[in-house]
Amino acid sequence: MATPLHLVLFQPEIPHNTGAIGRLCVGLDCQLHLIRPLGFQLSDRHLQRAGMDYWPHVRLMLHDSWQAFMECVRPPQLFLLSTHGQRSLYECRFAPGAALVFGNESHGLPPEMREMHRERLLRIPMPGPHARSINLANAVAIAAYEAYRQLAAL
Repeated sequence: MATPLHLVLFQPEIPHNTGAIGRLCVGLDCQLHLIRPLGFQLSDRHLQRAGMDYWPHVRLMLHDSWQAFMECVRPPQLFLLSTHGQRSLYECRFAPGAALVFGNESHGLPPEMREMHRERLLRIPMPGPHARSINLANAVAIAAYEAYRQLAAL
């Protein structure tokens, strides 16, 4: 069975978020990709606790670099989510096998990566005047479910 979505975490730092995202991947039947370095060990108890008993069912792939991910997966669509994106997530049309890429909790995606993929850079609308960003696990859930909503209609 083809993967409906690839959820990609670029150098994640907080195990709780990655655990919750892993659980989300199980629920949506998505592949989870982690790009090293990671800010935690995969055996971290917080990762395991957030992922609960779902963690053994996570379809996880580890990649040593962005280039290694791109060479291995070659997604038919690639979107990067960032507070720097000019285009709303809700203006995008997702296709099966799309990869949604998220930066780490403290720095987001590197500037050179954002620049290289400028036309594929999306943002989650945030009308609140005092918020800089939202939690990584929440952002992944919002984007993944929007893509899922669109793909389920196909």
